[in-house]
Amino acid sequence: MNGAHAMPNESGAGWLKLCGRDDLVAHSGVVALLGGTQIALFYLPGEQGDERVFALENRDPRSGANVIGRGLVGSLAGKLVVAAPLYKQRFGLEDGVCVEAPDERLRVWPARLRGDDVEVNVA
Repeated sequence: MNGAHAMPNESGAGWLKLCGRDDLVAHSGVVALLGGTQIALFYLPGEQGDERVFALENRDPRSGANVIGRGLVGSLAGKLVVAAPLYKQRFGLEDGVCVEAPDERLRVWPARLRGDDVEVNVA
């Protein structure tokens, strides 16, 4: 998905199409561009057909490397997290807060699937 750019759409104030559903990988991350910012998208299809998409900043605040989209997704005490590949610190998929060091956090954007489009809210 390197090189993908957000595109305006008709779905309401602040929502931009970032990529297509076919670009996502279940239970894993992919990276897309929003302007000049790398966004890590995590797609979690549910057991009962519900689907969730999370959008987080791809830049690891500890190392400065753009690697969050390569992290492993899991659950810790009922909270969905992604483990950063380099130092293994875990960030909440919903709030971007680091479990081990709450002063470290990733920017997050509301994200959704709308038909075959993956959208993020930039408002």
